[in-house]
Amino acid sequence: MKIEEPIKTTVEELRKLLDVKNLVGEAIESEDKILIPLMKMGVGFGAGMGEGRASTSDTGAGSGAAAGAGVEPVAVIVLLKGVEGPGGVRVIDLTSGRGRVIGELGSAVTDIIREISDKGDSEVKRGE
Repeated sequence: MKIEEPIKTTVEELRKLLDVKNLVGEAIESEDKILIPLMKMGVGFGAGMGEGRASTSDTGAGSGAAAGAGVEPVAVIVLLKGVEGPGGVRVIDLTSGRGRVIGELGSAVTDIIREISDKGDSEVKRGE
């Protein structure tokens, strides 16, 4: 059994994950600012192959490959509308204590808004 095929397939899938779209989030626009979330990604990869023979004439072989990835928000770029130059750009570090709280609150608010929006859409469809 060859190890090349499982490795090739796993690497192809990893390439899909390692896209800039997965590290620079979709911009969120409000009246006076634009927020751009930034993430970091960690990736692990492993592959192996083996074969063996039982005490009888039976033989076996196998190969496999796997990968895993984790994404974590690390910062938010804040672009202030109507403010030109460096004064119109802020970066909020989400890895510090205060930033981590802001990040968690932002995630919670986003989830709540999504839930309300989805519920509203389903109620409109049902005519409620």
